[in-house]
Amino acid sequence: MRRAAKVDANHGEIVAALRAAGCGVLDLSAVGSGCPDLLVHGPTYPWRHTLLEVKDGAKPPSARKLTPDQEKFHAGWKGFIHVVKSVDEAFDAVGVTRSTGAPEA
Repeated sequence: MRRAAKVDANHGEIVAALRAAGCGVLDLSAVGSGCPDLLVHGPTYPWRHTLLEVKDGAKPPSARKLTPDQEKFHAGWKGFIHVVKSVDEAFDAVGVTRSTGAPEA
């Protein structure tokens, strides 16, 4: 039986900010097997779907490393995938500006 997923401290903040900016967010953190934490689409059509792996930027770099399963998943994934440590990095990854929550031109 799989344990409950452990999420980084900034996970909820990033999800809330993306949703407030009009993004669709599917939390995949319980999937395991190296699957990234979030599937996100930007706030405007045509939607670009992006996978985000959330890491806690407050932790030292050694604690933010990808696990072997995550490295394997990232290596095999052919779509958009980003490792993010903050709301700003998440916004950049999906093309949303921080000041307005609007899509970047």
